[in-house]
Amino acid sequence: MIKFGTGGWRAIIGEDFTKANLQTLCGAVAKKMLDENCGDLGIVIGYDRRFLSDFSAKWAAEIFASYKIRCMIIEGESPTPMIMFAVKKYKCHYGMAITASHNPAWYNGIKVFAKGGRDADMEVTESIEEYIKNYSEPPCVKSFDEALKIGLIKYIRPRNDYIDSIIDSVNMEAIRAKNLRIIIDPMYGVSKTSLQTIFLTARCDVDVIHERHDTLFGGRLPSPGAKTLNALKAYVSESKADIGIATDGDADRIGVIDDSGNFLHPNTILVLLYYYLMKYKGWSGPVVRNTATTHLLDKIAESRGEKCYEVPVGFKHISSKMLETNAIIGGESSGGLTVKGHIQGKDGIYAAALLVEMIAVTGISLSKIFKEITDEFGEHHLVELDFSFSQEKKEELTNLLYKQKKLPRFPLEIENVSYIDGCKVCFKNGGWIICRFSGTEPLIRVFCETDSIEMSENTTKIMTGFLGLDI
Repeated sequence: MIKFGTGGWRAIIGEDFTKANLQTLCGAVAKKMLDENCGDLGIVIGYDRRFLSDFSAKWAAEIFASYKIRCMIIEGESPTPMIMFAVKKYKCHYGMAITASHNPAWYNGIKVFAKGGRDADMEVTESIEEYIKNYSEPPCVKSFDEALKIGLIKYIRPRNDYIDSIIDSVNMEAIRAKNLRIIIDPMYGVSKTSLQTIFLTARCDVDVIHERHDTLFGGRLPSPGAKTLNALKAYVSESKADIGIATDGDADRIGVIDDSGNFLHPNTILVLLYYYLMKYKGWSGPVVRNTATTHLLDKIAESRGEKCYEVPVGFKHISSKMLETNAIIGGESSGGLTVKGHIQGKDGIYAAALLVEMIAVTGISLSKIFKEITDEFGEHHLVELDFSFSQEKKEELTNLLYKQKKLPRFPLEIENVSYIDGCKVCFKNGGWIICRFSGTEPLIRVFCETDSIEMSENTTKIMTGFLGLDI
């Protein structure tokens, strides 16, 4: 079973993530490339630190080489945004990352990128799935060493160009002048070299934790959330650092601990950066968010005569809408964001550099800047819960929410209900609640945002009780 979700194809190692399935997927992409007459442009492949990622990159390259498609493998483990950057740099129509991003350690997977280094959209992934259905392997698969010897496989090193592109896009002089202390937590992933190089170049005092190679990610989920960053919180507080920065397993998502040792929700980070780009850098333009991301962005956009566009979950929808609307920033509540002029996909490393620039340029702590925002636009309190489910429960909830379209009685007046991705109820006071099935994990997710934590918790309790979910 090879099925693309919101963030590529992900599966449990040894169950569905196998050499045979991986090579079937790669063979389908290879045939699609040949049919589209872009095989001569080659393909870029990169990989992270997960178990089997390095071997999987070689298995993938063998298949492309067997179809006489030149395969460029990034030397050494690489952040996903660097792989996307390389796809754009080498003018390839396709690329891929061997990663399961923030999923548990027993998962691996593949993210496919399209021309320009952007996330493959639904049209591309559905087409790949059709090729998979009709796939038959090549009669003779070239060995990696043979393909390397004849030039069908070669190693590339885009790291310096990628790092330089970030250095050139942020105000390094402002950062150098502040002598900032930064703690980095790669969460045993692949961001250390890039982040450390950028901040040391800016003359920051940098410490790194959780930097060794550990395919079990220290026994934690490699996702930078409030529950997984306790060590970073403690380190920032004890060392009196200006900021703590964490990235997920493949470094496309970011988590932040502020100077007071508080975890900043990804919604807060996205709001801070949109506000900073417009007020302090003088940019103008709309913003793009997914259905489960804060509506505080809508208020900031409206105050500047701009628009906030809502799209389904999946960063491919954000990057596509940004191109369509010329938006200056786009992001999601799970920690992924990108900014106009950079790659067309989420990048935790670039986001980190921009946040540090914000601290240096404004001379104000992140918490004070966010208070400035909430004083102007009001408080927004988010509650988010995840629930696992059986197949029977999924069918029951699908029938209840999407077919019968039933809802509980809420204490707030409903303005509209949207089904573009899950079931989202918007209230007339500006609050909202959404229930949706995750596209990357077997979970149903419930998000609720209102102007008070009590109202958000109560509204969530009403919805989860109605759905028969255990809190």
